[in-house]
Amino acid sequence: MNLTELLNESCTLCHADIVSKKRALELASDTLAGQSGTPAAEQIFSGLLNRERLGSTGIGDGVAIPHCRLPDCQQAMALLMTLATPIDFDAIDNRPVDLLCVLLVPEDGAEEHLQTLAGLAELFSQSEVREQLRACEQSPQLFQTIQQLAGAQRA
Repeated sequence: MNLTELLNESCTLCHADIVSKKRALELASDTLAGQSGTPAAEQIFSGLLNRERLGSTGIGDGVAIPHCRLPDCQQAMALLMTLATPIDFDAIDNRPVDLLCVLLVPEDGAEEHLQTLAGLAELFSQSEVREQLRACEQSPQLFQTIQQLAGAQRA
């Protein structure tokens, strides 16, 4: 699935004031839990945290893609967040992270999960995409920008 199909404006957070990986995952969990068809915030947070314990989802260049499959998740969904100040995320390049794209997928969606992760990694590997997202000042602008960028990737 393309990011444009997984993301809505209420799951787009610009310049979040976060000081740690744990707090970033908590904010993402709380925000995603407010969407219809999603598990409780505690279940989302636990799933994301457990996945991080397997290995950091920091893919480099200041980007992380925390993700997990959850039994009570009805449909795949995403959250996009930029941070006011980069945080340590144990990324593969040891650089701090300021751009997160969180992905939740139903437990039985293994193939969809892998394909979506590959698409996200490809999208965020492009320096111009990262630069345009980091230049956004407000959440609505961040949402519009990612919709255009992700939509162009699909075309």
